[in-house]
Amino acid sequence: GLITRLRHPVGSAGCLPATAGLNYDEWEINPSELMFMKELGRGQFGVVQLGKWKATIKVAIKTVHEGAMSEDDFIEEAKLMMKLSHPNLVQLYGVCTHHKPLYVVTEFMENGCLLNYLRQRRGQLGRGVLLSMCQDVCEGMEYLERNSFIHRDLAARNCLVNAEHIVKVSDFGMTRYVIDDEYISSSGAKFPVKWSSPEVFHFKKYSSKSDVWSFGVLMWEVFTEGKMPFECKSNSEVVREISQGNRLYRPHLASHTVYKVMYSCWHEKPEGRPTFAEL
Repeated sequence: GLITRLRHPVGSAGCLPATAGLNYDEWEINPSELMFMKELGRGQFGVVQLGKWKATIKVAIKTVHEGAMSEDDFIEEAKLMMKLSHPNLVQLYGVCTHHKPLYVVTEFMENGCLLNYLRQRRGQLGRGVLLSMCQDVCEGMEYLERNSFIHRDLAARNCLVNAEHIVKVSDFGMTRYVIDDEYISSSGAKFPVKWSSPEVFHFKKYSSKSDVWSFGVLMWEVFTEGKMPFECKSNSEVVREISQGNRLYRPHLASHTVYKVMYSCWHEKPEGRPTFAEL
């Protein structure tokens, strides 16, 4: 898992402490140290593969297709992101920038994305488990908030689950480097309107408080075991609903107390929402 000092026994064999042998200035990984094993899926930027780094450490390797992101800006950001280290953040190990395509190498998460994890286990996860998943995400987000780092695209699809069923936040800050109008324009088909606060879909004003709004929607995804928020509504209908003061309903697995927390994240004004530290 993502470990700064090894505080607990490591669960699975061949899973070294995430930062083993890693000097934080060494953000450039030599591609000859990577072994590709199998495709895990396709993301916003390209193919994601399971691999090994230095023959022992299981990693996820994201291939970034040319033209999919503003690479120079991202490389600068990657140096900052490598310094972020928390048990509930997917660790960035480094990047391969000296050849095309660019590779982004991160901690491998055995149980894949949280959204699919929830959907595949419908009816099997108790309320306590669902709440602890939200707690995991909240801890990771509190660390980002404390370090003045804004995620910008927090959702169940952008969280991953490891072999020990711990949830970690992934892809933080990545949306800034996407070159795709469908994704970055608030009227684009891929823009995550259903997770966005009013100041984001109206003015593109991101902050830790807009992340808090998205966290409320993520809690809703968790307690509905992976339903799509505003299921039958188009993006423009959602903008209208939210602007009129309507919000997502209470999932039946969420107690009134849990729903109150969720609902507090959806205050129209950012200053009316709690911080992650308060959550």
